[in-house]
Amino acid sequence: MAKSQSQIKKSIKFSISIAVITFVLAAIFSVISSSILGEVMWVVGFIIVLIIVLIGIVFDMLGIAATAADEVPFHAMAAEKVDGSKEAILIVRNADRFASFCNDVIGDISGVISGTASAIVVLQLANGFGHGDGSTLQIVISVIMTSLVAALTVGGKALGKYYGIHSSTKIIFFVGKVIAFIQNKTKIEILKKG
Repeated sequence: MAKSQSQIKKSIKFSISIAVITFVLAAIFSVISSSILGEVMWVVGFIIVLIIVLIGIVFDMLGIAATAADEVPFHAMAAEKVDGSKEAILIVRNADRFASFCNDVIGDISGVISGTASAIVVLQLANGFGHGDGSTLQIVISVIMTSLVAALTVGGKALGKYYGIHSSTKIIFFVGKVIAFIQNKTKIEILKKG
C-alpha cells in the first residue's frame, strides 16, 4: 500500500513537472516561430512549418522506440563500455517518462505550433495575392494548408511508429550515443543515473 502511494506521488510530481515544462517550451517555441514567420516570405514559412512537423514525427518515433525497445542488447554493449549503451539502458528503463516527454511534450507542442505557423503562412500567402481576411482565396488556402499539414503529420507519424517498433534497438542506441556525446561535451547530465 505504501509503495503504491509512493508511486502515485511520484507520478503526480512527474505530471506536474512535465506540464510546467510543456507550458514553458510551448511559449518559447511559439514566440520564436511566430516572430521568425512574421519576417520571412511564405515559401520560407512553409519550409519552417514542414520542419516543425518533421520534429514532431521524429520525437513521436523516439517515444515509440523507447517503449518497444528491450534493454538486454545494451547490457553486452555496456559491459564492453560502448559509448551510448548506458544511456540507452536508462532510456529503456525510464521508457514511460522518455515517451511522455517525446510524444506528449515535444510531439504535441510541434502539432500546436505547426497549426499556428500554418495560419501565419496562410495569411502571408493570401495577403500576397491581395486578398484580405475572410476572402474565398484565404479560406481555400487555409483548407489546403491545414489538410496538407494534417496528412503529413499523421502519415509521417504512422511511418515513424513502424520504424520505432521495428528498429527500436538501433534508434535507442543512436539516441543513447547522441546523449552520451552531449553529456561528455557539456558536462550536463541529461539522463539521471539514479
